[in-house]
Parts: sequence; C-alpha cells; structure tokens
Amino acid sequence: MLDKTNFLKLDFIEIEENKEYFDIIDKIIRKCFKEERIDNLNMYISIMLTNNKNIRKLNSSYRQIDRETDVLSFPMFEKDEIDEIVECQKQFPIKEVLGDIVISVEKVKEQAIEYNHSFERELSYMVVHGFYHLMGYDHIEEDDKNIMREKEEKILQELNIKRD
Repeated sequence: MLDKTNFLKLDFIEIEENKEYFDIIDKIIRKCFKEERIDNLNMYISIMLTNNKNIRKLNSSYRQIDRETDVLSFPMFEKDEIDEIVECQKQFPIKEVLGDIVISVEKVKEQAIEYNHSFERELSYMVVHGFYHLMGYDHIEEDDKNIMREKEEKILQELNIKRD
C-alpha cells in the first residue's frame, strides 16, 4: 500500500505497487471530491488495484457473473443519503469511507489498447466511473446514464485527460 492521502486509501493486490498509478488515481479522486463538494467532509475512498483473476472472483461472488470485469464499486451510502450529506455538509467525527472500488489493471491495459487510447485515460475513466457509482449514480436507464457520463467527462476534460 502506498501512503494514504486525505481522500484515498490505495492497495495493490497481487500486482506490483506503482507510484504512477497512485499519482493518477490521487489526482482524479481529489478532483472528484472537490467537484462534488465532499472535500471537507472527512471522507475517503478505498481503492484496490488487482488482476483479472481476483476481480473475476469478486464479480462472481457479489454479482454472480463469472468473468473478469474492469471495475467494481461497493458504496457505503444510498444516493439520498449522499445527497443529504452533501447538502448539509455533514462533518464526520472520524474518517468515513465513501465506499470501495476494485479495478483490474490487466483489464484497464486491455481496454486502453482496444479503445486506442492511453493507459492513463482508461485508468482515470475507471476511477471516475467507480467514484460516481459510490455517489449513487448509475447507467441502467438512459437518462441516468447521460447524467453520469456528463459528470465523468467533465472531470476528465477539466484535468485534460482526453481520448487519444
């Protein structure tokens, strides 16, 4: 595990620790927290970077889908709870986890090649996507998907992380 920042706890499970990954993720999470006005609420996100084998096990256990995936999100709050926390600017007395995100670095590398853009772009997108799931957003319904995609793209554009 690399050093925890204010908003992030990052673990590497069965993959080598990588400072570049940490720096990318930290930058994205800081921007997300600021954008959603939760940067002063004493909250953080736990992110686990792993391989296809481990994420497949988790996907099978939690979603009953026996295949690897790119990102899994495990929110600690419902959307209405998050909305209330943000609206009231609720201060937690101790660090509170917003949720957990698991990302397969192998899958990120595969998809960066498949979509013909950089590893940084794909990893950044996975982090932003996972973050917005933790914030209660989803992409099952088309209207919800549009809202979520707009928020994701805004973060990436403001950080100048573009599709190649």
